Amino acid sequence: MLKPISLMILCAGPVQAEFAKVADAQQFRALVAGKTLTRPLIRLQVSPAGSISGTGARWEVTGSWTWEDGYFCRDLFWGGDDLGHNCQEVQVNGKRIRFTSDRGTGPSAEFRLND
Repeated sequence: MLKPISLMILCAGPVQAEFAKVADAQQFRALVAGKTLTRPLIRLQVSPAGSISGTGARWEVTGSWTWEDGYFCRDLFWGGDDLGHNCQEVQVNGKRIRFTSDRGTGPSAEFRLND
């Protein structure tokens, strides 16, 4: 018979590591260099030089980014529509990267970093 604590350990599953805030542009560039950021229906390349390209739900995505005061700031076009300028907090956890809009106070989008 399993003891209650043993049953809790078996049911808990793997421990999830925490996301860590990306500290600066140099760290961000190293993370995205040569990678494709993916999530369902979205594939993006965010170049270390400051460009953004790819597809989102079959429409072309283009744009540019800069690093300002600890945030990833992007100007983005999706299917020809201007999504505007937004500065986002960036966090990473292994092969996952999370962007949180409005300097970390808005909605988040999580992507997988693929070679």
